[in-house]
Amino acid sequence: MNRRTLGRFAAAVLATGLMAGMLPLAHAAEEAPDAMIKRLSDEVLGTIRKDAAIQAGDINKVMSLVDARIMPNVNFPRMTASAVGPGWRQATPEQRQRLQQEFKLLLVRTYSGALSQVSNEEVQMKPLRAQPTDTDVLVRSEIRGRGDPIQLEYRLEKTAEGWKIYNLNVLGVWLVETYRSQFTQEVNAKGIDGLIASLSERNKANAAGKKG
Repeated sequence: MNRRTLGRFAAAVLATGLMAGMLPLAHAAEEAPDAMIKRLSDEVLGTIRKDAAIQAGDINKVMSLVDARIMPNVNFPRMTASAVGPGWRQATPEQRQRLQQEFKLLLVRTYSGALSQVSNEEVQMKPLRAQPTDTDVLVRSEIRGRGDPIQLEYRLEKTAEGWKIYNLNVLGVWLVETYRSQFTQEVNAKGIDGLIASLSERNKANAAGKKG
């Protein structure tokens, strides 16, 4: 995935939740999942274009946005558990907390530097193939700008607090499944603590590279 593609994907990832924290829970619960993704995408793409710090990859600014706006709209425990795989069941509460912290930091550091690539992208939604009573849906969209369109899909589940994202698919590659293959190898070789240590080292290396 080249830098421009990564940047457009990163913008779309951020667009899933950046502005949702400003909405009343009742509004979020009533909004259709595809309408939510469309609105958030449009609002956040506009926000990113105006924020020089985010575009420059300011990790503290990006992390603040993630914590305040994105995380409330993602079932991150489920996302992390799915990425870790069977080993999650053997992890202690403390280990699970560490895994979530390191995984979140890995994702933020992976995509924050690519936000400078955002320019004139726009999001177009595809028809939602779901029934009104469905509680687990696939929302399909397309990111258009310079270059070929990027197909982006979201897996969402309906909760008491509204729709929550638990997986993403860009260009046919699901985020959770991609990391699961890596994490499973780490757990099989070194256990849960080994995976935590590996993620921590990757995050430190990413931070050092950013500073360099």
